[in-house]
Amino acid sequence: MSDAIDIVIPWVDGNDPEWLAEKNKYKKNKAEDDNINRYRDWDLLRYWFRGIEKNAPWINKIHFITWGHLPSWLDAENPKLNIVKHQDYIPEKYLPVFSSHPIEINMHRIKELSETFVYFNDDTYLIDGISPEFFFQNGLPVDTVKEVPLRFNVGGIDHIIGNDMMIVNKNFDKKAVIKKNRKKWFSPKALSATAKNLYMLPINGFSAFDNPHLPQSFLKSTIEKLWQKEYNILDETSNHKFRSNEDVNQWLFRYWQFCEGTFIQSGAERGRFFSIGRDDELIEAAISEKKMKLICLSDDDVSLDFEKEKYFLKEMFEKILPEKSSFEK
Repeated sequence: MSDAIDIVIPWVDGNDPEWLAEKNKYKKNKAEDDNINRYRDWDLLRYWFRGIEKNAPWINKIHFITWGHLPSWLDAENPKLNIVKHQDYIPEKYLPVFSSHPIEINMHRIKELSETFVYFNDDTYLIDGISPEFFFQNGLPVDTVKEVPLRFNVGGIDHIIGNDMMIVNKNFDKKAVIKKNRKKWFSPKALSATAKNLYMLPINGFSAFDNPHLPQSFLKSTIEKLWQKEYNILDETSNHKFRSNEDVNQWLFRYWQFCEGTFIQSGAERGRFFSIGRDDELIEAAISEKKMKLICLSDDDVSLDFEKEKYFLKEMFEKILPEKSSFEK
């Protein structure tokens, strides 16, 4: 494909004393979602860069979002790297922010961001070679639409997903959406998704969509359109310095792409989600045997042995990505 594909990835050094001091200055409510596992650094970022350079060398530009700090080993002069500080793209009235949601929903403001880009979290890794068509085909994001019931779990982000779905259902009629793109919602190359979509078909309105916790392909124009149509909720979320149950998140843009039909339905398994500590044997097999292209290594257990697990993960990545990338000094 001819269109340039960029990557956007946010990163925070949870050990930076200046960042911690600023965060604590604004943190007034102990009930705010501020768990340590949202910020602690696993020191695996160099393997993220190695994976991208080795397995997706065709990427146009990496936009690296940071509060201001940088890893000591990162070569900020690399021509394929754009260092983006929060104040470089997030409107001043929202700053400072310590929630991922304002950081994500303002991505379209990054200077020179391409129309087609992939959003990575720093816990998602590319471990095998892919082509541009893995993320985009004919200028459209490759994704899998699968409607699922919305269930509320204590400690989860289901309230935020519910907020996303309220916006979706306010703007789209489910029957009309599916009728317009029937071949995508009921695709023979995505049998599991098709079966679920058929099961959910009789329910009025969209309930929720399956979220695989993997890198996400976006059209910048989709985000721009949402800011025009739903400014109030995006503005309110951007004003929250810490995560709130009143927020929407960047999944709203993905859902919008589903409803507009601006996506290509994928039938292939695109990656896998693992919980660090609980899934270590599966993680070892996935990385060493490259059983999939993408993996998410979720830090969702505040009580795990952090140093032990960090050593284990670095050992695994060294097996498949031992050579320095051009992003390292």
